[in-house]
This record gives sequence, C-alpha cells and structure tokens, in this order.
Amino acid sequence: MKFLSFLEEKIVFVIFMFSFTFFHVIFLALLNVDYIYILFVSLISFVFTFLYLVFVYRKSKKESDELIDLVDSLEEKSLISEVMNKPRSLSGIAYFYTLKSVCKDINDKLSKLDIDKKEYREYIESFVHEIKTPISALSLSVDNRNDYELREEIDKIDDLVEQMLFYVRSENAYKDYFVRKIILEDVVHTVLLKYKNNLLRNNVHIETVNLNLSIYSDEKWLQFIFSQIIQNSIKYMDKKDNNLVISAENDNNSVVVFFKDNGCGIKESDLPRVFDKGFTGNNRKKKYSTGIGLYLVKNLCDKLNLNISVLSKENEFTLVKIVIPKNDVYDDLT
Repeated sequence: MKFLSFLEEKIVFVIFMFSFTFFHVIFLALLNVDYIYILFVSLISFVFTFLYLVFVYRKSKKESDELIDLVDSLEEKSLISEVMNKPRSLSGIAYFYTLKSVCKDINDKLSKLDIDKKEYREYIESFVHEIKTPISALSLSVDNRNDYELREEIDKIDDLVEQMLFYVRSENAYKDYFVRKIILEDVVHTVLLKYKNNLLRNNVHIETVNLNLSIYSDEKWLQFIFSQIIQNSIKYMDKKDNNLVISAENDNNSVVVFFKDNGCGIKESDLPRVFDKGFTGNNRKKKYSTGIGLYLVKNLCDKLNLNISVLSKENEFTLVKIVIPKNDVYDDLT
C-alpha cells in the first residue's frame, strides 16, 4: 500500500483534522490571540496529525506485508484464516469473520470433493479389475478360434481399460511407485511380447540395440510408458516395410532410451502439442486415437522425474527420447 493510497483511505480523518484546526485558528483570532501563537498552534496540530498518519501507515503496512508473506508461504491458501492473527479493529474483525466463514465453506467442499474423488478412483480401479476377467476369457476364446480381427478389437479394449486405470492412478503415482533394480531389456521385451500380434499384423520389423542396462525405476509404470509409445508407433506406421528401433545409451548421469519408427511422422507445427490432452494431430490416422496416451506418458514422466521429448519429420520418422536420471539412490544401490 502506497502512502497516497493510505491518505485516500483516511480522507475523512484528514478533512476532520484540517477543519478542526481551521475553526481553532478562527476562534483564537476572535480572542485577539497573537498571530505567532496561532501559527505555532496550527503548526503543532499539522505536525502531530502528520506524524500520527505516518505511524498508522507504517503499522498498517507492516501488518499488511506480514499477512501477504503469510499467504504466500502457505501451500493451502484456504487455511489462511486458521493461522492469521485476529485483528482488533471493528472493520478488521468483520472482515476476519467473513474470511473465516468463506474458508470454512471452501474447506468443507474440498473435503467432500476429496472423499468423492477417492470413492470414484476406488470404483474405477475395482471396475478395471473386474472387467479384466471377461476380457481374459474372451481372449482365450478368440485364440482358440484364430480370429485375428476379433483379437485386435479385444486388444484395443484391453489397452483402453489399462489406460483408464493408469489415468486414474496417475494423480497419486508416488503412492503406487516402487523403485527397484530392473533390466531395461526385460521391460522392453515384456511390452513387445504384449503387442506381438499387432506387430506381426502390421509387418513391423523390431531392432533392439544396447538394452542390457540396469536402471532403477518402477517396472509397472515404466512398462505402461513404453507400451503407450510402442502402441503409438504401430498406430501411425504407413510404410510397406515398417521399422521400429529401440536403443539405449548409458552415461555418467543417466540412461537414455530411444524409440525410433519410420511411420507417417508429425508435422512440425504439431510437435509442441503432442503431449497435450486430447491432441491427435491433423495429419495422422484418427482410428482408435484418443489423444490421451502421450498426455499420460508426459504426466507420468514428470512425476517420476523422467525427461521425455519427441523429434519428428513428416513422412519420414518419429523419435521419442526418454532420459532416466541416475541419482544418489542409484549410486548407493550400484
């Protein structure tokens, strides 16, 4: 708060003091008091009024700055009424009561939302686990009949169901995150085995390079991230001879994993948006495309401290790069 703004707030008091001094001067003049005394009294009145305003301004500014700093330091802003000091002025008490009531109402609603969200998440997880049983039964039945078209549709359902589960869990990934030593090659081969039928149907040639590296991460979450990337590569392959190269590099600070395909690629104008929720691009096949997969991958990578980037040239290739950092835990375990 600037001093001029403070004076505007105290304008009634300032006008009152000036009026009081003016009438005081008139009264003393009518009593034939020497003008030097009148001037002295007026000066004293102005000085004390000014000093009083400066004192009140500095006190108010200090309290205001402390309150702002307190709000800025809080992660949960809605709890401000619980930690701030109760004011002494009548107007301050009224504002404090209003703020406390509003914050209580907000916190009550947030608590209810948290409960509803938890119940919704538990329902989705339960639904996914329950629906996996009939999907597995259908898969077995289709495998016995060698119906590849129906097999493909069931795989799509299974992928979407899994995507739904990880979407719900992604907000609290850290609660479901278990770091242990894993071999990168094992994770990649598990994912490739999962999509073997899809890879064969699309005539995709797989090449793996230098994947026999140890990393420390959560195998389940990493499998999902790799699954979405590989699934995305298969989805947008449009060549007669489709290739997917999965390689890795090991340096002092990280393990870098590369997924490179020779699919339809991505327009340069679309690259900054590939991780946006619901974005599918305007030059790519729209069948079986939700725009959620890469959004989830980026979201999970951020929460798991993995760095992901995409490089692409339209009609030539797409390269996805994931950097898995080595930290103090990695050094201790190795």
